[in-house]
Amino acid sequence: MTITFNELRRIKDQLPSGSSQRIADELGIDVEVVRNYFGGRHFEGGNTVGIHFEPGPDGGVVTFDDTTILDCAQRILQEQAN
Repeated sequence: MTITFNELRRIKDQLPSGSSQRIADELGIDVEVVRNYFGGRHFEGGNTVGIHFEPGPDGGVVTFDDTTILDCAQRILQEQAN
């Protein structure tokens, strides 16, 4: 899956407060991994796995090898909409 970095940030910005921790808890991963997935740069606490950033227009392109974190975020947004 490929989207722009700005699209990824819009998804992150729409998430309710505490969503990064909720995703981390549900997946059993460090919260810094979730933050890095959405463009953070806190590599002391966790790496970014399954996502690749490439510079370009509209913030660049983001390619996902693994959409698990993104899927959780979209599920949270869907719950919020209902």
